[in-house]
Amino acid sequence: MAELARRTLLAGVAAMTAAAAPAGQTAWDFAFEAIEEGPLPLAQFRGRVLLVTNTASFCGYTYQYKALEALHAKDSPNGLTVVGVPSQDFNQESDSNAKVKSFCEATFGVQFPMAGLTHVRGAKAHPFYQWVRMQKDWEPSWNFNKVLIGRDGRIAGLFAATDEPDGARLRQALGVALAATA
Repeated sequence: MAELARRTLLAGVAAMTAAAAPAGQTAWDFAFEAIEEGPLPLAQFRGRVLLVTNTASFCGYTYQYKALEALHAKDSPNGLTVVGVPSQDFNQESDSNAKVKSFCEATFGVQFPMAGLTHVRGAKAHPFYQWVRMQKDWEPSWNFNKVLIGRDGRIAGLFAATDEPDGARLRQALGVALAATA
């Protein structure tokens, strides 16, 4: 019975979100709070390919920061921007933006843009992740899930934590997205 009530509630939230979402909305319509504070509008990346990744400092997949940074550095001149979105939704993240930023820079040399601590799933999910859920009936199931945004601002792919940043499946999708025009 509790599961039925939960599903009913989630369906209601999804319906309200769908009703509130403007037609033709793209990733460029959203902004995160930057890890350094202040806005991190995705519109500043209009025309680029984004790989939006929910992250955590104390996860078995945390090592992916290294490959994400390498991917960002290698393909940034070709139009790719990796955006990290630290989240405590899976109870594996530090409790402050300053700690997350320090850890990522000192341990992995992260230079790609990062949001501040953000909810990525459920009723408190950031509007970007609500939009992804509405568009694709998908939300992160764990840390280091990835949303690929094409140059047109639309969702070009969804990837699990097991899809490595330098793995064939993600590299193929990135190649297609980078080759496309906005």
